[in-house]
Amino acid sequence: MAALFCTQVGAQAQTHASDVVAAADGGELRIVFLGHGSVAFEYDGRHVYVDPVAEYADFGRMPKADLILVTHEHGDHLDAGAIEALWQEELVGFGSATAVEAFGAGEVLRHGERRELGYVTVEAVPAYNVSPERQNFHPKARLHNGYILTFGGTRVYVAGDSEDTPEMLALRDVDIAFLPVNLPYTMTEEQAARAVRAMRPTIFYPYHYGGTDHTTDLAKLAKLIEGSGAEMRIRPLE
Repeated sequence: MAALFCTQVGAQAQTHASDVVAAADGGELRIVFLGHGSVAFEYDGRHVYVDPVAEYADFGRMPKADLILVTHEHGDHLDAGAIEALWQEELVGFGSATAVEAFGAGEVLRHGERRELGYVTVEAVPAYNVSPERQNFHPKARLHNGYILTFGGTRVYVAGDSEDTPEMLALRDVDIAFLPVNLPYTMTEEQAARAVRAMRPTIFYPYHYGGTDHTTDLAKLAKLIEGSGAEMRIRPLE
């Protein structure tokens, strides 16, 4: 596991909370918390956005993207206006097949495929519901994506909209994990804790919570992961 440390500061162009961690290679990885399912990463002078949505940031004032990743086509993950505001000629864009079809541009990254971009390695992993009563939200057949991003040897897992699938529970060597805890659409507190205990990340960020009639019990979640070795960090990701 990488040695990780944190400071909470403002993002460059706007006031968004961010953490800075030391990657395994000694480089500096900044994680910017935009809101809900939208997060950004800065490493080696490059800017990576996952599911940028204009509700959570004024992307016209954010640094232009070197890489945009979209997990799936739902409106709280795919926002054409946000993507266009971040666009530059050198932009690389990957998404699930449903996201690429909906946006009309980008390269489909299928489960198990990876891309080496020099400053980051990107791997797509499955994201879907497993509970019978929730499978209509994110069916396995839609082939939605989560992503594993490796910055300087440090592996960051951004799950997208998913429950604790067998593929998620089988992941290992994850340093930082973003897991959605957002009933009725994604995981319960117990499911998220099971995933944390299986993966054993150094840092766990609950994300994509709130916004429904269900209130995510973060205190309960913290209790459930006690002894797992993971540090749970609460950031503005409602």
